Amino acid sequence: MATNDMRELFNDILSMQGVKGVMIFAFAGDLVFQQFNHEPAEDPRTRDWSLFIESLAGNRETDLVFEKGRLYIRRTDIGYLVVLMGLFVPISMVRLNCDIVLPALKPAKPSKGIRRFFKK
Repeated sequence: MATNDMRELFNDILSMQGVKGVMIFAFAGDLVFQQFNHEPAEDPRTRDWSLFIESLAGNRETDLVFEKGRLYIRRTDIGYLVVLMGLFVPISMVRLNCDIVLPALKPAKPSKGIRRFFKK
């Protein structure tokens, strides 16, 4: 999926008041996509995320609350979606928007045989 398509896909999440950014990590810990409402103090690509992502193995959904913010983490077919936000963002709205986005994050399957001629 192209970067512009990804940006458009996450517009609803990023437009919520209090959401600071969205990142997608592959299961190996590689940063696949990042979009922030404000430039972060440090570029996330300079960090090794593999141990963090490895620690999420088996989790479908996680909400981490810290002193100054929250992380909502959701497993997808391509890796983990991480939403960075303030403390008072309604998690139910974030969940709903992630539910809407998840089908678009499925890896494309190549058509096999004669089926490729009968696409919808």
